[in-house]
Amino acid sequence: MKIQLTKSDKVFLGIIVAGYIAIFTYIIVTGYQFPKLDESVGQRWIYQLPFGTPPLNRVNPMTVFMSWAIMVGLIAFASSIKVFTIIPGKKQSLIEMLLDYILDLTKDAVPKEEFVRPTFNIAATLFLFIFVSNIISGIPGIQAVPRNNGVIFTIFEDTWYTPTSDLNTNATFAVMVLIISHVFAIKAKGFGQWVKGFFEPNPIMFPMNVIGELAKPVSHSLRLFGNIMGGGLLVLIISYLVKYFLMPTFLWGFFGIFVGSIQALVFTILAIAYIGSVIE
Repeated sequence: MKIQLTKSDKVFLGIIVAGYIAIFTYIIVTGYQFPKLDESVGQRWIYQLPFGTPPLNRVNPMTVFMSWAIMVGLIAFASSIKVFTIIPGKKQSLIEMLLDYILDLTKDAVPKEEFVRPTFNIAATLFLFIFVSNIISGIPGIQAVPRNNGVIFTIFEDTWYTPTSDLNTNATFAVMVLIISHVFAIKAKGFGQWVKGFFEPNPIMFPMNVIGELAKPVSHSLRLFGNIMGGGLLVLIISYLVKYFLMPTFLWGFFGIFVGSIQALVFTILAIAYIGSVIE
């Protein structure tokens, strides 16, 4: 499979790469000091960007590293499928089964045919990223834990860090879905009809309609974050109670692979439903 990028894609990627280079250069020039962390639950490696102290200037480096690792892995997997054949191999069968299912869901939820393809692209991308992010939380791997004198790497003592355990990742996806859904709605209905939709069925319902739209990304992101983060904390608590006797392996598999797969599908279905509902 050959990856093709448009001019706007290259410009966007160039801006992202330039941003990363600028931040890494700043970190190297100013000299980075690892934060002091204790052994309590929920400690995260947080880096404060040089733009003041608002919450949006705080970054979890592990979220960035693992997000890029998952994206590179997905691109490498897609690139390994050279040609789609009539009699599919294992990789092609897996990809076709997943994408056909998401395409069927999209066709059922999106009423206008011209928006089926872009909605499917968004939904499939979200599903693949979230699915891989979630299932690695059930597989033992490498963890990087910052300490006062540097980073400590542990191998197979914990599961891989998952970006979906960071609320910022899920909130970004949910807000992106909200914005895209209303851009599609403006294209489908026109700006006047889109505004009119907030006053239906009665103008008195305008505040409720606005609150309803703003509540979508909140519930959309918190549902995924709660299941993934909550599952990790539950594994830790139960494992501590049974003194880590066999249980972590089963619980990692249950919450990471089983619950993680279901939550990836739920997040994708909700994204399709939100986009389809505002296009009608």
